[in-house]
Amino acid sequence: MRNDPYAIVKHPLVSEKGHRLVEEENTYPFKVDLAANKIEIKKAIESIYGVKVRSVRTTRVQGRRRRYRWKPASTAEWKKAYVTLAEGQTIEFM
Repeated sequence: MRNDPYAIVKHPLVSEKGHRLVEEENTYPFKVDLAANKIEIKKAIESIYGVKVRSVRTTRVQGRRRRYRWKPASTAEWKKAYVTLAEGQTIEFM
């Protein structure tokens, strides 16, 4: 896809569920590019943060139906990745 890891990994997702996953399972949630696959996400995380990734799970978040004045619209669709790190590895942003 791309060689730029910052184009694949947009930013980490900070939420209560994400914080619980970090503490209990050493799993970090990220917002990633919609066209990125698990292998690209793994390589991007390893190059950006300098950690060893054990597994990657992804899910597509569907856009929600909204209304702008009288016209129907929807929010953008995006992709979420749950990245599990190897034992002893951490990322220091949460």
